[in-house]
Amino acid sequence: MSRQAAAEPYTTRFETGISAVDGRDVTLETTYFYPQSGGQPADRGKIDGKEVVDVQVTDDGVVHRLAEAPGWRPGHRALCEVDWSFRMYCMRAHTASHALYGAGRRVLDDLGYGGFGIDDKKIRIDFRTTTDVTDETLVELERLVNEAVWDSRDVSWEEVPVEDARERDDVAFNTKTEEGVFGDSDTVRVVTIEGWDAAACGGTHVRNTREIGPVTVIGRSNPGEGLTRVEFAVGTAGIDRRTTEKSAAFEASTVLGANVTEVPQAARRLQDEVAELEAEVEELRENLLDRRVADLCEDVEERGGRTVVAGTVDGVGPNDVDDVVRELAGDVADVVALVGSDRPPFVVVGSETDATDVIDDVTAEFGGGGGGSDRVAQAGGLDGDPDRIVEYLKTGDSP
Repeated sequence: MSRQAAAEPYTTRFETGISAVDGRDVTLETTYFYPQSGGQPADRGKIDGKEVVDVQVTDDGVVHRLAEAPGWRPGHRALCEVDWSFRMYCMRAHTASHALYGAGRRVLDDLGYGGFGIDDKKIRIDFRTTTDVTDETLVELERLVNEAVWDSRDVSWEEVPVEDARERDDVAFNTKTEEGVFGDSDTVRVVTIEGWDAAACGGTHVRNTREIGPVTVIGRSNPGEGLTRVEFAVGTAGIDRRTTEKSAAFEASTVLGANVTEVPQAARRLQDEVAELEAEVEELRENLLDRRVADLCEDVEERGGRTVVAGTVDGVGPNDVDDVVRELAGDVADVVALVGSDRPPFVVVGSETDATDVIDDVTAEFGGGGGGSDRVAQAGGLDGDPDRIVEYLKTGDSP
């Protein structure tokens, strides 16, 4: 493939001849357009005013696909313009990935490349590492990569014999994604951030880390076994992310009544308080249910030769009363049934022998559906007033 874009990334305006035209596909005698390769997207731009929508490497060389078919013939001289804004974004993003890998060298064990990619909003790098990448690790990676930016470290690239590069312990290889690095050449292109990182790479890069600007780590995920994907942003996307996070931190600070640096501690205190209140509410709810059930147990009805206790309960779900009806059935009455007062109502039945039969009887009268065992069964989606359902359970009548 052509290496001129990577070798001279700041060249974005040039004149050259047309070598071939095949519909919308154009091949140039010389090109500084970067073709999609190694996780870096293709350059954008124009050739004689016609928009370039894609650049790919084929067996015939670097092919530029235009938005529309041109009327050119081979030999036509064309003015080519690479979209500088997008090129510079990719240069910053790609160099930032090297700086982030350099940060990884300092905090991650058994480090290796697993993948890389750039899109308009974010950049990803897949680390092969045995280290558990935590939130604290992400923060440290972001701190270190921005330190490398602040230090204004020179970035350089050179062709090195492949064997020499492989013998160097400091050179990282990403043969999976940097397919354009090797080719059939006896040399490999090594990109070096002075005193920070060195990697075999065929992409476009800035000359100094200060040109990257601030780097914002977004998050992490696990794309495969042994891999940790770290996503980050540069440029406006990174600035927007930092602004959003800063605004959220200030808002949390205001809500919690604490300084920004004290937000985690304040949030943990609030979390503990909520847990305590939830425990108190649960205890009160259980006490209220116990009292309600105790009152119901004083009102035992007889239906069909069996004793029945039935009544409504508030603020609980069917699973909350399973154990209650199981314990009471056969003790205070042959059948114990509790009906939830929410809409639509539910019913939970406890019996020593035929809870499911009672449920089938109720759903035949009030609709809904359910199931369970002969000991405990429940149904939901009943179409009826809770008090009517209780009356039916007690007497068999549905007023």
